[in-house]
Amino acid sequence: MKFDVKNLEGQNVGSVDLDESIFNALVRKDIMARVVNWQLAKRRAGTHAVKNRSDVSGTTKKPYKQKGTGRARHGSLRGVQFRKGGRAFGPVVRDHGYDLPKKIRKMGLKSAIASKLRSGKLIIVEDIKMENSKTKDLLNKVNAFGFKSALFVTGNEVDTNFALASRNIYTVDVLPTIGANVYDILKRDALVLTKDAVSGLEGRLK
Repeated sequence: MKFDVKNLEGQNVGSVDLDESIFNALVRKDIMARVVNWQLAKRRAGTHAVKNRSDVSGTTKKPYKQKGTGRARHGSLRGVQFRKGGRAFGPVVRDHGYDLPKKIRKMGLKSAIASKLRSGKLIIVEDIKMENSKTKDLLNKVNAFGFKSALFVTGNEVDTNFALASRNIYTVDVLPTIGANVYDILKRDALVLTKDAVSGLEGRLK
């Protein structure tokens, strides 16, 4: 399928052939949700932890004799029922990530890209190279497209000036092709791909 190619000023500069199996794929919201949940789970640090009864400091002496006091039987003051005791069933350091089949991850990325195309929020540009790194210049170019926010996906390397200019624009993200993912695509209003990114994604998702 043919698709118009623009420059950063919004002018048409040609066209490109898109692979319909990727850009016109079936949009599966359930698959995208699975991939997003998988991504967010992998991002979790998992460093939360508390002290259980074996970790808190304190004596190991039995507080009082077993029988004859009329009180409950206790073997340690570090139990969870005592002040300054350990905590029962608290969080431990662990990895929150889990496995997700590669086929599902590919399907989710295809669905995310196709959803932007069908909603009219996919833009393909020649490249995103800038002559300077002025944030104001880039902001004017982004606003000219008329979207609230955008994710720019370029080739193997991100243009230095573009990366510097976009750092102070919280509504603009930029990633190389290898970093394109479902969460970042869905988080932004528009998806802007360079011609190199189109080739890279087609090679990655075929």
